[in-house]
Amino acid sequence: MAASFPETAISTERLLLRPLSEDDAPGLATMMADDLVLAWTDLPHPFTEQYAADLARTLAPSHRAAGRGIVFAVTEHLTQRLVGLVELRATDWRLRSTEIAYVTAAWARGEGYAPEAVLGVAQWLFEDRGFLRLEMRTAAGNTAAQQVAQKIGGISEGVLRSAWIVRGESGEVVEESRSDVILWSLLPEDMEAPAPEHSGRYGDHRYVLRD
Repeated sequence: MAASFPETAISTERLLLRPLSEDDAPGLATMMADDLVLAWTDLPHPFTEQYAADLARTLAPSHRAAGRGIVFAVTEHLTQRLVGLVELRATDWRLRSTEIAYVTAAWARGEGYAPEAVLGVAQWLFEDRGFLRLEMRTAAGNTAAQQVAQKIGGISEGVLRSAWIVRGESGEVVEESRSDVILWSLLPEDMEAPAPEHSGRYGDHRYVLRD
């Protein structure tokens, strides 16, 4: 049987990353009906409530059980409102390496939720699961995703030429074009620990975001 991640939850200062629930389906469908999600991700379009329910009920659990990765719903501690989605994929258990992808709801952008969620997952991977490498791939034009990679201490390793499809809508037609991709990596030694006299942004959590 393939190695796999345990079904678990990850807590950060403001966020709870937990398994998807079918109750998340309406919020997921609303979150994915966004031009930036269409442009920069490979998620289905349209992303319907039925697909969201299938993702929670069967697709995400199968993804985890097969050892390919894990999918987290990202919610606020205070409101339990769904603010994003984080997925680990292309997991290599021999290399202890995996790739992370993330989506933030339009209303929640600019609050630092994406780097906080990604950093929480990185800490869990390195400290609790013994992983040694986390990869991120960002389309060349996706500056917001590149800023997330920089804030968590990711290192740019180069450009993968013509390695992604960028989508956009023209009326009722989805148009596609090819894009370069920037490859980022994060290793345990890349993460910045707070100074001893400070608890850091995450209280008892070990690592902090870069400005």
